[in-house]
Amino acid sequence: MLRRKRILAFALFFLLVGGSFSITSFTSFFDSFSNSFFVKAQDPVEALQQQIDDLEKLKQLSEQATDPLENELDSLEKKISSAQLGIAAAQNQTKELEGDINNREEDLVVQYIIFTNRIAQQYKRSRTFSPLMLFFNSGTASKLTKTLAYSTSVQAQDNRLIRSLTDEITSLELDKQKLENDQVTLASLEKQLGIQANFFQVEIGKARNYQNDLAGQIATLSAQQQAIINARSGTYTTSVGEVPLADDFNASIGYKASAPGNSFAVFSFGAYTHRNGMSQYGANARAKEGQSVEEILAAYYPGTTINKDYPEMGSINVEGYGSISFEDTYLQGIYEMPASWHVNALKAQAIAARTFAIKYTNNGSGTICTTESCQVFKNSPKGGNWQTAVNDTKKWVLVDGGGNPVSTQYASTHGGYSNTSGWDTTDKSNSGDWSTRAWENKGSSPWFYKSWYRSGYSSSGANCGRAHPWLSQEEFSDIINAWVVRKNPNGADVNRITPVTINECNIGGQGGDPYSLSELRDKANGSGGAVTSISSVSVSHNGSGQTATVSVNTNRGTISIAGSEFKESFNLRAPGYLRIPQSSFSFFNIEHKN
Repeated sequence: MLRRKRILAFALFFLLVGGSFSITSFTSFFDSFSNSFFVKAQDPVEALQQQIDDLEKLKQLSEQATDPLENELDSLEKKISSAQLGIAAAQNQTKELEGDINNREEDLVVQYIIFTNRIAQQYKRSRTFSPLMLFFNSGTASKLTKTLAYSTSVQAQDNRLIRSLTDEITSLELDKQKLENDQVTLASLEKQLGIQANFFQVEIGKARNYQNDLAGQIATLSAQQQAIINARSGTYTTSVGEVPLADDFNASIGYKASAPGNSFAVFSFGAYTHRNGMSQYGANARAKEGQSVEEILAAYYPGTTINKDYPEMGSINVEGYGSISFEDTYLQGIYEMPASWHVNALKAQAIAARTFAIKYTNNGSGTICTTESCQVFKNSPKGGNWQTAVNDTKKWVLVDGGGNPVSTQYASTHGGYSNTSGWDTTDKSNSGDWSTRAWENKGSSPWFYKSWYRSGYSSSGANCGRAHPWLSQEEFSDIINAWVVRKNPNGADVNRITPVTINECNIGGQGGDPYSLSELRDKANGSGGAVTSISSVSVSHNGSGQTATVSVNTNRGTISIAGSEFKESFNLRAPGYLRIPQSSFSFFNIEHKN
């Protein structure tokens, strides 16, 4: 019985794989199939480990690491399930083969009975056979011939039956033996697959637990370092407001002459901006130089026209105030530009604010907020020139070619470059000393080129004990070492790359256990070599208003750092409240005071 089951299982498995194999080739096939499992199970785990080694290099490691691994593990489970189904099907086929052998044995018994009767009859005939009697009994030659032919035919038929039975018995014994061998092999393979399936289930569990640990590490990074980056990157946008931005001389390039020797400062081109639409300081400078409202708006919102009789809503829903008059109350209470600025700049601002509100609320269907997240509104008419600007541009709305209101975002200072209109210079280029031709520079924006070292953006904000933003040789080297370690952690805890002052001067609500300058220097030595001295630094910018590369000449030689990577390392590690407040771009310069 056992032998028959094994042959059937073997035969069915051959049918499943679509071919005819020997036991050797079947075992080789299954071993190869099993080995392919091991290869595919190890590759994603190794890839994950490699990604983990590069954790600090990648911003979205969790998705990159877990998604491919989960997909590979799912595929692996499906293959194991498929192989188990193949084993089960082979076992069912074994039962069918066993039944076939039973039927063959029963047929063989019947044939054997017939065969023994024929043998007995043949024996009797041979004992009583007399050629002389056959001759006399035949009577005629013809009858004698027929009798001899019949006798010969019976003898030949008996001989064939003997050979057939002999072959059948031999074949049956071989099949039984083969069935027994095959079932032993199949049972062994089933056990092997069970062991492998259990192994992979355990490994899958380990891998998924590891992914959860990795997600926890990334969550920790997000909770601590990302909060610091967000707090320092200027993730919100500010406008000029009711009064011009206050200047802080120590944060300006003018302070360089008084800065300590051999020190460094990072200056941002623009801050707290999305770089979309109108620059308010640029608009005021353009107005002062004689540009019309239409020219100002065309410069910052290219491809648009002014519809001077747009069918606007009569009222608008404002958070905290409900439904109020759109023109007479809401627009008159917009506090986004000083009333003392040029009237054409105020008119451009009124049109931009009107269009923004219509677009934001879908012409009155929605609700608008009252902060810089939307537009600053106060339930008190601003009056003066602002009132005149709103009244003189009533129903003036910026529209696209289809007559629909466009997005009219704006901010105080873009830093000389706008996503929507390119270089905001008098000749629209960045050639040569472009900053002197920038409209924001001509408009005297204190944020056009500023080194940020105070909390918030007030000139009286906390400074964490720093009178200026200039970094010493050791402090600036520490920023570069932070980049070195983040680029190649080599066992370092990158979550500790935070400002050394984080516990004294909280940022983003975060404290922590930052590396000291000497500790981070030691970690950098294990990550390719620490920077201990810097002789010079240069910065290159591209044509899209971005800092492309920071090149630092150090004791290690020249180190080139991508602008975005330098900004991130600077915002993570710079002491006090120093920062580059640019969230969606990196456009800065580094000054060196010899």
